[in-house]
Amino acid sequence: MITGKNYIGKELSSKGSNTYTTFNPKLNSDTEWTFHEATKEEIDAAVNKAYEAFKVYKSFSGEKKAEFLIAIAEEIEALGDPLIEAYTKESGLPEGRAKGERGRTMGQLRAFATFLKEGSWVEATIDTAQPDREPMPKTDLRKMLLPIGPIAVFGASNFPFAFSTAGGDTASALAAGCPVIVKSHPMHSGTGELISSAIIKAAERTGMPDGVFSNLNSSGIEVGQQLVLHPKVKGVGFTGSAKGGTALYKLANDRKEPIPVFAEMGSINPVVALPSALTDKGSDWAKQYAGSIMLGAGQFCTNPGLILGIKSTSLDSFIATLGAEIEPLEPTCMLHPNIHKNYEKGKQELSGQGGTNVVAAYESDVAPNVAQQKVLTVNGSNFLKNPKLHQEVFGPFSIVVRCADAAELEQVLNKLEGQLTGTILGNAEEIKKYDKIVDALQGRVGRIIFNGVPTGVEVCPSMQHGGPFPASTDSRFTSVGTSAAKRWVRPVAFQNWPAAALPDALKDENPLGISRLVDGKHTDAKI
Repeated sequence: MITGKNYIGKELSSKGSNTYTTFNPKLNSDTEWTFHEATKEEIDAAVNKAYEAFKVYKSFSGEKKAEFLIAIAEEIEALGDPLIEAYTKESGLPEGRAKGERGRTMGQLRAFATFLKEGSWVEATIDTAQPDREPMPKTDLRKMLLPIGPIAVFGASNFPFAFSTAGGDTASALAAGCPVIVKSHPMHSGTGELISSAIIKAAERTGMPDGVFSNLNSSGIEVGQQLVLHPKVKGVGFTGSAKGGTALYKLANDRKEPIPVFAEMGSINPVVALPSALTDKGSDWAKQYAGSIMLGAGQFCTNPGLILGIKSTSLDSFIATLGAEIEPLEPTCMLHPNIHKNYEKGKQELSGQGGTNVVAAYESDVAPNVAQQKVLTVNGSNFLKNPKLHQEVFGPFSIVVRCADAAELEQVLNKLEGQLTGTILGNAEEIKKYDKIVDALQGRVGRIIFNGVPTGVEVCPSMQHGGPFPASTDSRFTSVGTSAAKRWVRPVAFQNWPAAALPDALKDENPLGISRLVDGKHTDAKI
């Protein structure tokens, strides 16, 4: 049942008088639920509980934390149809998408559980003592990754499950040994409360300390700001706009004790169509990219918002086919009227820029909050001159750039800001021939794709979901896959430490049986 209250640890609370409702974009009306915004008192209580819980939770074994994560997945599944119904009401997304995203969310939790049970992720490194070394003895040094403390997680608008309450940021922080305080996204607070109830049930069922998880409601920015500024919060996870992520990053760095903000902030995901791709499979790629641009009403951080090619008749044919394929596709509902409004504003602004031409535009009447797709084309020279054309339009929108030659295409890539993904369409021989273009693209992205579409992010250890600023605030880390846990830890070295007092990961006996780097060699053997 959705109460509209905040979870302060395991306790439901509604001390504030400020309330708000969520919105059903398909019906274009408010939902039946009213939510109480968290007060400063409730924020302090949640953070203080998390701080106390950290003292206990940080020392839990990988097995015990894995049990917690598996229990969360089970409790989410046990919520059944009411969870799917809340998701579809608050997002306008279809039931199939809801069930698929729920499956991904449970899969992420179970993947982190497996990761914890294996245990080598703590990067245990041991350099044993050499007391007889000349001219000076060598001391015993042992190092591993340890959790940093309570983490504030901001729910994402476009993934109410996978990047929100129990999404990748929360799952990875809990896996790392850090309690989590979620600032629920105001567009799907009901969905967030139901997920929160599942996490609390799982915490109680597996003996987690009260405060290991809290969920705070807010329709504005004040709760988020207070969380980031709270001295007992030690890190921030965010998925959303560049404006929001950058503001949180600056806020965190202005603290007396700065803390890391790992923000994933969007991307236009450039696609480079090399000559062979256009001559050999131009029509096929045009069809695939029409679908990719339209997927989820274009509300993916990996939506292909920019397609680049070298001027040719085959590029002209690709553009014509792309337009013919995408224009008649049935538009779909966006997540919220505000997102639709921003989409229309961005689309109109870029359509009004000099040198642009319309390739395709859906112009039939649509229901409220439905995103009418549009594709523009522009030449490379005009694109280089106009930074506005480099901006992301969040929705089913893309620009195709006709570059005069390979040199101009390389120049365009070097002018782009950091991106989450970049794609090369072509063949293996062209990778060698156009090595400067490939190198330029690689320098701007976190994931480089060959002959595919960027939409769709596999959850696995090898995934990199992050890129140079402003795609993310720290391109060394990922927000997807088990490596995401590395954001919430720091290395600690133990020098000449008593054997019995060492963490299990660093003991000579290696009771966890994990792989360690011992005197420069990887081994799971005892010392």
